[in-house]
Amino acid sequence: NAYRLVSGWTIDDNQPIPEAAKLAISWFESKQNEVTAEVADLFSKYRLSEALMAVYKLFWDEFSSWYLEMVKPGYQQPIDKATYEATLGFFDALLRLLHPFMPFITEELWQQLRQREPGASLMVTRLSETFEVNEKFLQEFEVAKEIISNIRSIRLQKNIAMKEQLRLQVIGNHPVEKLNPVIMKMCNLSSIMVVYNKAEGAASFMIGTTEFAVPLIDMLD
Repeated sequence: NAYRLVSGWTIDDNQPIPEAAKLAISWFESKQNEVTAEVADLFSKYRLSEALMAVYKLFWDEFSSWYLEMVKPGYQQPIDKATYEATLGFFDALLRLLHPFMPFITEELWQQLRQREPGASLMVTRLSETFEVNEKFLQEFEVAKEIISNIRSIRLQKNIAMKEQLRLQVIGNHPVEKLNPVIMKMCNLSSIMVVYNKAEGAASFMIGTTEFAVPLIDMLD
């Protein structure tokens, strides 16, 4: 399904890369490197079931559930070339990680992902050996994911459709302000504002020591 989504995108060579996609690419590159290093370590200790679980979570949770949703273009809209190429690169690396556990489907998808040389096979392709990881950025991204999950829970509880734009208030200091483009895209927000008092009747939640609030006065019947 992930391959079907990516292969169905049309590419616009002249379209600039959106800020949300730029942040998502930096995050997933670090995340993938972190898991690749973990899998290499687990392989060296013959802990194969744990290695499989790490790859499974990376593909299912991080790549399919988070990354693809962060970068996918709007309905019937094209995607910019830089994001598309980065996504193909990540997909290629994921197929290499998954190949020892699922050889046939990964080989099939790898052959279709790009034009390959005659005789090229995923089976004899090396795993990545670069493990550069930005730990601080990964931690900040986890906070952003928590914010997104909480806002989506509020939508669900209050029965507010995804097409309705919401506003987000941050009470006091915003811990992950640089990730605002991702939060705004994933939650369909019109604005994120730092305030000192939340709006009356707003739905609020805490992450760490920071309170966030979603004003609802004009959203509810």
